[in-house]
Amino acid sequence: MNAAADALAAPPPLPPHLSRPVRAPGVGEALALLVFYFCLQLVIGFGAAFVAGLALGTAPGEHFGSPLQSAMADPDVRTAVTAITLLLAAGITLWLVHRRWPNQWRLALAWQGFGFAPSAQPAFYVAALALGVAVPVIGGLLTHWLAGDHPVTQTISQMGHEAALPGRIALAALAVTLGPLVEETMFRGVLFSSLLGFRQRTSIQRDLGGTRVAAAMLLSAALFATVHLPDLGWRWYALPNLALLGLGCAWLRLHSGSLWPAVIAHGVNNALAVAGWFLVLHPGA
Repeated sequence: MNAAADALAAPPPLPPHLSRPVRAPGVGEALALLVFYFCLQLVIGFGAAFVAGLALGTAPGEHFGSPLQSAMADPDVRTAVTAITLLLAAGITLWLVHRRWPNQWRLALAWQGFGFAPSAQPAFYVAALALGVAVPVIGGLLTHWLAGDHPVTQTISQMGHEAALPGRIALAALAVTLGPLVEETMFRGVLFSSLLGFRQRTSIQRDLGGTRVAAAMLLSAALFATVHLPDLGWRWYALPNLALLGLGCAWLRLHSGSLWPAVIAHGVNNALAVAGWFLVLHPGA
């Protein structure tokens, strides 16, 4: 009788997918996600530009490339295409990450999950704000020292200067919110956890030595900076600024138990970068 009562009182067994130790994504999976995201941007951007070019119309007898040329010659259309591309590519990628690794989505431990949960220590949000303000200052000085007399510009910044005010506002909003969210998910979420959990994936208790943590922080920050090279016009001297931001965000993710401080720091950094779009006078704005 007691055995039957104990059986009724016992909690039901966990589903098989929750009863196993939660493992970090593989490094190959994390890198494949990055490749997928940037290829997705190319496909969506090409398609959106081509459709926009067709909508603008081309003269009879013009060659096949004319719709693309017509679209990208207009700064406002270019800005709209960029905004649509970021919105769709980021949304699809975030949906894919949540679907592929649902159990890791809210886990606090950086070598297991992605930290989509509030940090238990509010001080890390203050640190995130400070980091977001300090990196553009320190990294900007370092970049200009390395660049010398060479210009330091980004493609998206040029679009922000050239577009009309509504386009600048839309692009700035995405650059400050959705852009940091998807990049932090990929680099300080999926990639960082995969690098920390590269060995002994089935063990929840592991020794996170200083060497492994430092290597994971450096690798994720270096890759984060490198993938921005095309947008920087392949100007290598702009990389230290981004690498510094990547290191700071990795530190926040590791110690706060949450991805949100890293997202905030990244967003503040971008907000300071795009502030110049509204300080430059634009005809007709």
